[in-house]
Amino acid sequence: MNFLPKSSGARPRVACEISCQGVVAARSADAGSPLSAVAKVDLPLGAVVPSLKPGNIVDRLAVTTALRRVMEGIGARANTRGADISLIIPDTAVRVLLLDFDALSSKLSEALPIVRFRLKKLLPFDAEDAMITFQVMSTSRSLVRVLAVAIPRDVLTDYETAAREAGFEPGSVLPSTLATLPSAEDTEGPVLIVNANTLGVTTAIVRAGVLLLHRSVDLQDHDAPTPPNIPQEMFEPSLATLPLVDVETSASEWAAQEALPEHGRNPYADRTFDEEAVQNEDSITGMPVPPVFAVNDNKHLPATSVLQQTVSHPASLSASAEEIAQAVSVAAAYFEDTLSALPSRIFSAGPLGAADVGRILVEQGVAQQEDLSVRELVNSSALLSEAVTANVSRAWLAGVAGALRG
Repeated sequence: MNFLPKSSGARPRVACEISCQGVVAARSADAGSPLSAVAKVDLPLGAVVPSLKPGNIVDRLAVTTALRRVMEGIGARANTRGADISLIIPDTAVRVLLLDFDALSSKLSEALPIVRFRLKKLLPFDAEDAMITFQVMSTSRSLVRVLAVAIPRDVLTDYETAAREAGFEPGSVLPSTLATLPSAEDTEGPVLIVNANTLGVTTAIVRAGVLLLHRSVDLQDHDAPTPPNIPQEMFEPSLATLPLVDVETSASEWAAQEALPEHGRNPYADRTFDEEAVQNEDSITGMPVPPVFAVNDNKHLPATSVLQQTVSHPASLSASAEEIAQAVSVAAAYFEDTLSALPSRIFSAGPLGAADVGRILVEQGVAQQEDLSVRELVNSSALLSEAVTANVSRAWLAGVAGALRG
């Protein structure tokens, strides 16, 4: 298993993402080719419960069955010599940290122990018993910025075992939002990405291939403090302009990352918003979606929105929407203070989809900028015509498309 491999084009040509809502898979001929086949199978509620504790795969039979079906859907053969896949797992099952070092050896054998030692005080789990990998994001004479990814060994085993029981070998493993980042390479300028599903939301900022922010919020946890890598002032009604700052996250930072909604600052509050600017294209055919959209695996079931699947209680549903809007607002404020400009576009990279993300931002009063739009990160050119299927919306494909490009 190669966790977060570095070399471009070295990953398997089949990618599969396991989320709390379903399993999606895709294949492509090479790193520069569009997706040639895609498939998705929904999972029962509670079959996968991502966390930093073992037991993420609650209903192993349902997950392995879904894995086999989705692989069959793209023509991948189980238990064969070429059954390697890039496996994408939920953000809430890993910790992603941006660390700064004065210097770091170019030799992996020397650098990894230093990174692991630094993580000992930062992770909410034992760093010695964790799978850890890192990549150097940027270097200067006085600073080496490192992207570190850590996951408890038993949690990683949960997902790898499910894939192997389905007949496929995880050749590489990536967290969901990091997997999407290669898809952002086609966009101009800095990019704000929102990856939302029923249990969590991750926001990320990327500029010229360098990750500036990665912030995950568990929608099931309502007692999270402000993460120290984001200035406290950002959660207050007023905020002084800040210079370009270093991003560094820690375990206490990521143990609970949610900001209290009532303390949030809306960077768009003094602007008007044209609701028509929200992009409501959800399917890979480019057709507009209705207010509630189907995420069913060709089953004759009522169509429900992703947020409606999260909880049945209206108060909880409202809280989830508020937290998603707050996460976007904080990321947009950080974008403004770091890059001296507001993002004019937000790219959606998760099952929630651009249409629902846009509606949430409008309803929660976050999106009030005149030309702000929410768009799918994966565009129609990312798929061959024969791969287009009404059962798999572009909202589900950001992770697998990015993993196949990486």
